Amino acid sequence: MKVTVDEDKCIGAGQCAFTAPHVFDQRDEDGVVILLAEIPSAADEPAARDAATLCPAGVIKILDGDVENR
Repeated sequence: MKVTVDEDKCIGAGQCAFTAPHVFDQRDEDGVVILLAEIPSAADEPAARDAATLCPAGVIKILDGDVENR
């Protein structure tokens, strides 16, 4: 599993950092997502998937092998 984010489209809602704090954080100045773990641990994978689903701007993408998921 690999996680990507599009910082330019992030609206700073914070659902990612709340849902998967080992994978995502937010910049202090504007709340934009910071990707802490491009390849999350197996334990953090479910939370990273939940964060991608909850992201209101759809900026988090999950790549499983060659398949991209939101």
